[in-house]
Amino acid sequence: MRRVSIFSNKTTHQVRLSIKGSELQVSAEDLDFSNEATERLGCQYKGEDITIGFNSRFLVEMLNNMESEEVRLELSAPNRAGILSPMEKEDQETITMLVMPVMLSQ
Repeated sequence: MRRVSIFSNKTTHQVRLSIKGSELQVSAEDLDFSNEATERLGCQYKGEDITIGFNSRFLVEMLNNMESEEVRLELSAPNRAGILSPMEKEDQETITMLVMPVMLSQ
């Protein structure tokens, strides 16, 4: 997320998450400076393909505060909040973070 967010728009910090099958594609672009970046990751996903946008600053901050190597991101629709939580739970502690999506610019 940090690598891709460097290339996001400096005003919106928007990143696009596209999940298709077992692949997560994280991308960002800044049209003003003709910058773009894309990362592809393997994931476990059940459901229809989805493309959703988030402010990368919020996602990076949330991920930095999790000690788990793997995280769970629960999504229902591109215009609904996502729920981020660590896969590994520590000492009966439950962490749940809510992240609001942003409207994707086409």
